[in-house]
This record gives sequence, structure tokens and C-alpha cells, in this order.
Amino acid sequence: MQLPRSFGILLHPTSLPGPWVCGVVGRGAREFLAWLAETGARFWQILPLGPTGFGDSPYQSFSAFAGNPYLIDPEDLFLRGWLPPEEPPPSPADRVDYGLLYRWKWDLLRRAFQGFQKHGDPQEKREFTRFWEEERDWLWDYAQFMALKDRFGGRPWHEWPQPWRARDPKALAGLTDDPQVQFHAWTQWVFFRQWQALRDHAQALGIQVIGDIPIFVAYDSADVWAHPELFELDEEGRPRVVAGVPPDYFSPTGQRWGNPLYRWPVHEAQGFRWWISRVRQTLRFCDLLRIDHFRGFAAYWEIPAEEPTAVRGRWVPAPGEKLFRHMEQELGSLPILAEDLGVITPDVEELRDKFGFPGMRVLQFAFDGKPDNPHLPENFPAHGRVVVYTGTHDNDTTLGWYRNAPVEVQIRVKDYLAQHGIFFSQEEEAPWALMTLAFESRAGLALVPMQDVLGLGSEARLNYPSRPEGNWTWRLLRERLHPALAQDLAFLARRTMRTSSGL
Repeated sequence: MQLPRSFGILLHPTSLPGPWVCGVVGRGAREFLAWLAETGARFWQILPLGPTGFGDSPYQSFSAFAGNPYLIDPEDLFLRGWLPPEEPPPSPADRVDYGLLYRWKWDLLRRAFQGFQKHGDPQEKREFTRFWEEERDWLWDYAQFMALKDRFGGRPWHEWPQPWRARDPKALAGLTDDPQVQFHAWTQWVFFRQWQALRDHAQALGIQVIGDIPIFVAYDSADVWAHPELFELDEEGRPRVVAGVPPDYFSPTGQRWGNPLYRWPVHEAQGFRWWISRVRQTLRFCDLLRIDHFRGFAAYWEIPAEEPTAVRGRWVPAPGEKLFRHMEQELGSLPILAEDLGVITPDVEELRDKFGFPGMRVLQFAFDGKPDNPHLPENFPAHGRVVVYTGTHDNDTTLGWYRNAPVEVQIRVKDYLAQHGIFFSQEEEAPWALMTLAFESRAGLALVPMQDVLGLGSEARLNYPSRPEGNWTWRLLRERLHPALAQDLAFLARRTMRTSSGL
């Protein structure tokens, strides 16, 4: 896939501005898109859109197919007459309070569902019924899963009573007319309607959405509960082996993520239909698709489930080429961006290049003093089929990174930028200096976290990968979407030929 010379902004919807405890796909999203259009950006990158649970990570979702009900816009529910208008609960404007969000949003949605049942337009009810029928392959499993999770106090599915844990047909038959199953299916209908409207709005402004798909799924998910045969589980439904990455310079014990691994021979025997359905579904939410931990499609780090760290594991080959060939046959040309960070071996590069997937470069990783560092712009591939970031959702903000970097790294940064005609004297200028380097590079696409556009420090960091709680809370304040900032960004984009109008 050849990328146009362009740029975009990374901002997850939960970080959008607005009064509703977390960002929603409503007025704040449209205001952000309008501001983004003024900058000349062609892309808005988001993180996975699935429903989140404990820890609030978009990379640990209850479903690989569903959308996150937290993102539903309450104002749309009021306009449709399903709820009388009400004020949002008091909450911080610059942070997501997930405890409050959990208590308030689910209550609001349940009341809206009751209003829909009582006052919903007949046409809307027919649309919901049609959605239920058309999406039944995944929606039935998800709605049952969530209804049972409610029934059993939010416990993970492997702690449910045996009949439901093992999906006994008699037990599941009792859910056929369960109003909670209908409620969770209804939230998906509402989410899909609202997200499609927002995506249509983005397209009208000339902005494409870049989505994100984690390679692995959460153990406590409708996917694993409904399709245990697709995962490496034992007879009791518990993982035999789990995902992670081996020890490296940054972590002497590696990272033990704990996600169940795929039973790839079963996927292959089924023509990879689960994966094809998953990618097809995710592409309903976006125009391009970033695949997280792409190297796992060439080989993945397999850790025995009983191991407390990732030290004892092994590399196991994965059928990535067969998988992507099947996807191409079913879906056509694949608009995929490969997150090829970490331990990258020749087989990973070969798989990426065989399908023409652009890879990633991160400027914060470029300044170790090694001239062959792949994240240095002069080492980007000449064809430009690469996406350059100042930092990602897992990094500190560029200002926070620069402030906390060793002195020798700060010197390297300043010296390198000066060699490219980019100068800065105050540390607060570091984010825009690195943005300038990204925009001037030969990468096809430059992507910048919104925090770097705003020049924010570590207080605005979105995620600490080693910290299990307290992540994903940062929010954009509406007043920061200033026209002058959009003009500055537009000028940089024009000067570096990253808008359709060029200079």
C-alpha cells in the first residue's frame, strides 16, 4: 500500500472533550474533526474501539467485534425521546473517572433502553431488529456474555457456574428472551449508528480514520468464551500457554501479557474465517487499520501459563502469510499498517514487505547514538512506505520524554536536529521540533499524538505499559482546540508538502 504524503493526529475517542465523564462520539468529536480539517490533516488515528473492563485498556476488550458503549453520545438519546434531557454528573474536565463512568453510564443506558422500548419510533425498532438479525453471528455471543457477566457480579467467565461457563445448551436456552441480552444488543445498535454517522462526517471533511486491532484478544472475552476451540486452552478452559515478549534491554523479565494464544491449525482448517470476520468488522469502523504486535504473525513468544514472568518461553512460527493470503482473497487489497516495533527479525520484514504493509518508526527511539538506528529519518526506506510518529500511546509525551531523558540523549537530539536546520532553545519547544523532523522526513505518513501538538508534559501521558491501573485517563480540553494552533499546524503541513494543496 502506497501512502500519500500526509499527516494525522492520534487521539482516542475517550480523550475527546465534552461534559459526559469521558469523550463520546457526539458534539465534542465533531468539533475536533472540524478543527482537524482546518489543519489540513488527512487522518485521525484512534485506538481499539471495543468495550473495556477492569483496567480500562482498549487493548483488553470484552469483544473483538463489539463497540464500546461508554462512547455512546447521551445527547443523541435525548433527541430521540428515549430519555428526558439531563445534566452530566460532576466530573473532571481533563481526566476520565472510570469508576464514575461505570456507575453512571450503564444506568443511563439502561434507562434509555427502557425509553426506547416504550417510546421508540416503529421504524427505529425495525432497524434494531434488522441489526440483531444481520449481526447475529457475533452479537448473540456478545450479548449473552455481557448479560451473564452482569448476572454473576462481573466475574470473568471462567469463574461462572459450570453450565454457563461451559455453554450448556439448556442453560443458554434460558437467555433467549432475557431482557439483559436484548439490552446489550441494543447498545451495539446505538453505538454502530452513532459511529457510522461520525465516520460519514469525517469523510465529508476529507478525513480518514485509522483504526487499531490488537493481535491477541482478552481471556475474559466473548470470543474466548464462545470459541474455545480457537485458543490454546486445556480441558477446564484455562490457557495452557499465554502471550508476551521475551526479556530485552528494557525489561530483564520480559512482558507476560497473559492473553491466550491461538490454536492456529484450527484457524487454518477453517480457512481463517474468524480472523477474516474480525478484520472485516473492524474495517466497518475505519479506513486504514493498524495491527498491533505485527511480529506475532511471523512468530510469537509462547509462555507456559504457570510461569510468573516471560523469561521462560519460546518462539513459535505463525502462519502469517497463509492468513493474509486468505484475507486478500476474501477482502481484496488490505489497508493495513504494521506495528513492527520490538524484536524484528528478517522473517517479520519479509512478511510485511511481501504484502506491501507500511511499517512504523518512532522518533523517540532514534537517539541511542547508533548511526544505523532504523528510527533515524535517513534510515527510513527510500520508497516512503513507512509511518513516522513522534511517540505512540505507550510512550511518554515528547516533552515528558525529553525532560526525563539523560543529558547525553538531550545533546544528541539537539545536535541531530541542528544538522537538519531545526533549532530550539527551550525544552517546551522540543515537541514541535520533533514534529518538524517527522513532517520533513520522507515517511509517507506522519502521525502525532495530540498531546505533542499541544506541547504537554508527562501529566498528559496516556499509558504506562508496566502499570496495571491509572492509565487511559487523559482528556483534551475544548479550549485547547484554538484556531491559531490549527493555523500553525497547517503552515507546517504546507511547508513540508503534507497537505493536498502542497505549498
